[in-house]
Amino acid sequence: MKRRSFIQNVPAALLVAPLGMHGLEQKKNQSTSSIPINHSVARWCLSSYDLDNLLPRLKDLGIHSIDLVGPQDFEILKKYDMHCSMCEGAAISLTEGFNDPQYHDELVKRYTKVIPQVADAGYTNLICFSGNRKGIDDLVGLENCARGLERLLPLAESHNVTLQMELFNAQDHPDYMADSSLWGISLCRRLGSDHFKLLYDIYHMQIQEGDIIKQISTYHEYFGHYHTAGVPGRHEIGADQELYYPAIMRAIANTGFKGHVAQEFIATYKDPFESIAEAIAICDGRRVP
Repeated sequence: MKRRSFIQNVPAALLVAPLGMHGLEQKKNQSTSSIPINHSVARWCLSSYDLDNLLPRLKDLGIHSIDLVGPQDFEILKKYDMHCSMCEGAAISLTEGFNDPQYHDELVKRYTKVIPQVADAGYTNLICFSGNRKGIDDLVGLENCARGLERLLPLAESHNVTLQMELFNAQDHPDYMADSSLWGISLCRRLGSDHFKLLYDIYHMQIQEGDIIKQISTYHEYFGHYHTAGVPGRHEIGADQELYYPAIMRAIANTGFKGHVAQEFIATYKDPFESIAEAIAICDGRRVP
């Protein structure tokens, strides 16, 4: 019997029978069950709003944390009882980082000032960057990063602050050294401290290496924070992009992760808060993209 004739003549109920009612119900439950995620939003994505206007809008959406705010704005966060899930303000730049020893003294000076400020505000995460290669070999750069960061880790540990190095992709950030999760994991292992982790940016790592759920499931102990965005385009995380965020969020939750996931996409909707509300619902498992 030809396949087309078979399909046309077999009742539809028999074609779905292998899944069964239990399987259909299980699939439905996976789509709508709540995923325990602590949400945050990257400040720069909403830079057109000052914090006094932005923070109440985020709280109206049930978001009580924000990413990438420096000490100069900690008092405003306190005013609105808003947590800073990833602090900034100590780095020189994305391209001038710990992989180049010429920047170590300046970086140590900056981070030595900011780490206590982060701790005094009651926050625990502070971002850092590898810097660009500029001809430096990756293994040499890794060792340089380790030597620079080792000068700061005792201070970070004493203040219960975790330094987190963000991973980028090579298309958006050409020549940036920390463009591989395994390179970053090697640095974590070299330092051997719970106060140094990787900021695993899902958008960047999908472009750079893919296999997101496997990477998270296998190496989650080295990932201290997550960023999201749609691929391609770095826009909303809905149905018109290639990542399925409910499954990714479930994989993160299944590792026992208690930190934050920050939305870091460039909104295309007229109302960016509508974009954020939709993204939170998708990540919570309350909405299927």
